[in-house]
Amino acid sequence: MSRSLRRRPRRRGGPRSMAWLPPEEETGYDGGAVLLVGDQALEVTVHLGGHLEPLDGRFHWYGRIDRSTAVTAAKDAGAASAALVIGDGAPATVRLAEIDPWGHVQVSGTGPPPYPLDAVEVELPA
Repeated sequence: MSRSLRRRPRRRGGPRSMAWLPPEEETGYDGGAVLLVGDQALEVTVHLGGHLEPLDGRFHWYGRIDRSTAVTAAKDAGAASAALVIGDGAPATVRLAEIDPWGHVQVSGTGPPPYPLDAVEVELPA
């Protein structure tokens, strides 16, 4: 005897009015930076964001480097990581991931990002 199984649609957690909206203020960094790959210092434009990951307690940041023939050449030569410097900040280790269809290099890092973060105040229960 064959029985027809039908999937029931899943109920959403709340009404449509409770849909997620992006934050009103901008977070992250969009602008110029220097990518240090080997002995090269490449001027690049980056778009970065990040978040504190509660599972490991570390800050994870990510984004992309705008299309650059020099960065693409470094990736093609085998570069998988580099250092990223923004302004007078400390260099941050960055992983050079895939090149997207538009020629931008996807990047990610863990720990302090190369851009400044706003201070936050945390109140702990007594």
